[in-house]
Amino acid sequence: MLLSVALAGCGFHPSAARPLPFQTLYIDAPRYSSFAGDLRRYIASSSQPKLVARPEDAQVVLQVLSELQETQILSLTTAGQVAEYELRYRVSYRLHDNANKDWIPPNDISLRRDLTYDVQAVLAKADEQELLFRSMREDAVRQMMRRMSEARAPS
Repeated sequence: MLLSVALAGCGFHPSAARPLPFQTLYIDAPRYSSFAGDLRRYIASSSQPKLVARPEDAQVVLQVLSELQETQILSLTTAGQVAEYELRYRVSYRLHDNANKDWIPPNDISLRRDLTYDVQAVLAKADEQELLFRSMREDAVRQMMRRMSEARAPS
């Protein structure tokens, strides 16, 4: 009880999701898009906005233009084996209304992570790589929500 009183006295309050400037949203993305699936689940767990099944019923449409996962070699050992990779994840998107006016013009969310590699632990490193890509995708979903909360209707 003393802890809750102390926290309330210092102005602490749990962070809440920012309200979005629109009530309904349609997500236009390829069926195989992991990002779109994660974003739909994230939005479904909150109270706003409401996801709709048809773009005509939505106040705004989030168009996922592309989603890309890349792996690039960063360094090699003296024996010529891979020592480190750079993992890249990029989502290109556009947020517009039914009149095709941009709320957010075409833009990207780009994320990078480094992955050390060990040929003695190939399976473990493959799992680690998948976890890093999943983490980047979750981060991209949170960034998308922040960006959509700052979007404004075209004037």
